Amino acid sequence: MLTPEGLRQRSRLLQAIRSFFLKRAYIEVDTPIRLPVLIPEFNILPFASEECVLQTSPEICMKRLLARGCERIFQICHCFRKEELGRLHQPEFSMLEWYRKKGDYLDLMAECETLIATVAAELAPLAGIDDGGQALVLVYQGGRVDLCPPWERLTVAEACMRYAGVAVEDLLLQDRFDEVLVTEVEPHLGRNRPTFLYDYPVALGSLARRRQDNAEVAERFELYIAGVEIANGFSELADPDEQRIRFANELVRIHAAGRQGAMPEKFLADLPAMGEAAGIALGVDRLFMLLRGGTSLLTSMPFIFEEL
Repeated sequence: MLTPEGLRQRSRLLQAIRSFFLKRAYIEVDTPIRLPVLIPEFNILPFASEECVLQTSPEICMKRLLARGCERIFQICHCFRKEELGRLHQPEFSMLEWYRKKGDYLDLMAECETLIATVAAELAPLAGIDDGGQALVLVYQGGRVDLCPPWERLTVAEACMRYAGVAVEDLLLQDRFDEVLVTEVEPHLGRNRPTFLYDYPVALGSLARRRQDNAEVAERFELYIAGVEIANGFSELADPDEQRIRFANELVRIHAAGRQGAMPEKFLADLPAMGEAAGIALGVDRLFMLLRGGTSLLTSMPFIFEEL
């Protein structure tokens, strides 16, 4: 549970985020939390709410707003996922998502760098931030992470070879990608400066478009700071036919596991009108935890589930 001072700091973080986007001509939106259908994703478990489900992300509605003419939008909202309770996971958490037309995942990486560096500078001095009069440094678990852009950019293929000594293709064939990523790759990422891990295999980027010069990978990235995953972004797939095929594959797995899921037909109908776009989801609670030098969401949320 946050102290009053912690709540003031969290409020400053939220205000700094909103100020960043409003100065860049983004529209703040708020979309429904309770939905009749979600984007089908096998690895994400939603909570039921009578005949509906609680959102696991505002993505499905925000993309439909892009399709209806919005150019730049952002939202800070609560999301709900059935996950194990732990140091970095809570069933209800705060998410920042932003979407922009006429951009791609490279544009989002640059914008994400600027956002976090700007917010960290405005919130200094928190427990985990040292501006030093020169560089902006995150002091975390005895290490120092330089937040000044540019940050490291590392492909998934490079990271698997560098830290695990194995090709990503072999990990996929052995169904060991997630295990190796968590145990052997992630702990090394973002230690000296934040790391963008990018160009995921297409099979691991169900909503991301393929790279034009390499159809085997999707234009997707994840951001890591001090070994902690902070954000997930990608160039949006706007082809409804390919998206339907990817959703169908996810639904096969969902139904085989005895769970419910349906094709989001209204989303697919709007998808062609979205055009070229990019979007990103960033964990607000995790970011605040890092900026305060904490190691658990207990230090960054007004309440965690165990306290209710």
